[in-house]
Amino acid sequence: MAATFFGEVVRAPCRAGTEDEEEEEEARETSEDTEVRRQLAQKREVQLLRRQTETTLDGSLLENHPCSKFIIAIGNNAVAFLSSFVMNSGGWEEVGCTKLWNEWCRAADSLHLCPTDALCVFYQLKSDPSILICQCSCYVAEDQQYQWLEKVFGSSPRKNMQITILTCRHVTDYKTSESTGSLPTPFLRALKTQHFKDSACCSLLEQPNIAHGLPAAVLSYCQVWKIPAVLYLCYTDVMKPDIVTIEAFKPILSSMSFKDLVTAVPRRSEILKKLTSSETQSNIYT
Repeated sequence: MAATFFGEVVRAPCRAGTEDEEEEEEARETSEDTEVRRQLAQKREVQLLRRQTETTLDGSLLENHPCSKFIIAIGNNAVAFLSSFVMNSGGWEEVGCTKLWNEWCRAADSLHLCPTDALCVFYQLKSDPSILICQCSCYVAEDQQYQWLEKVFGSSPRKNMQITILTCRHVTDYKTSESTGSLPTPFLRALKTQHFKDSACCSLLEQPNIAHGLPAAVLSYCQVWKIPAVLYLCYTDVMKPDIVTIEAFKPILSSMSFKDLVTAVPRRSEILKKLTSSETQSNIYT
């Protein structure tokens, strides 16, 4: 009940009554409702697969493929950066992928999708199997992030590895006293765990800015398990594949994580050609 005048004392509603009503609603839930909830929860489970043999991987990815360096690209522009600057040598082989379903990712059958579709695909460097790459172009919902971390890292991950995470955020998410319209977009910011001792390749992310979604979940996981990790956030005004945004990640190529991984830096025309072809393929059925 609302007060009718300033200073009137109003009795607060009893919380116990509300809790009783919630318990009654739960008791009225039919077996059909329970089954629907169970099926939905099962449908939202994250699975780790080996697509070549169409089988589920036993254990986590890093238990099957221990690594010293793990580079995780999340989002279209970060994925395109790795494809253009790191994986263009062709010396990588796929070692697994995650299958998931949610409100933004409706890939019901990941086994028959190509790596350019909405997936998280994991690759291993043939000449040095201790180096892994993840290209994640699909949305991982909040309730699926812990599952994803367990499928990839396991319940007791090794600490003698280094994690690099790449992702993008829209510049309007960047908190600053200046107008976001006056910022020279795109630009990079870094956020690192306590055990990451190397220098970042750009300025650190200023407070009160924070990371979001799967990139934040991975970084938090690494902080808890004392794994050296750094997150590179590219703030941009173009979230779809964009050559200027992709090239904004180039300062990272000088870091230790990318040492000896870049054999030849592609020209802008080559990147643009790849972008155009991938955009055309993704729009064929839309």
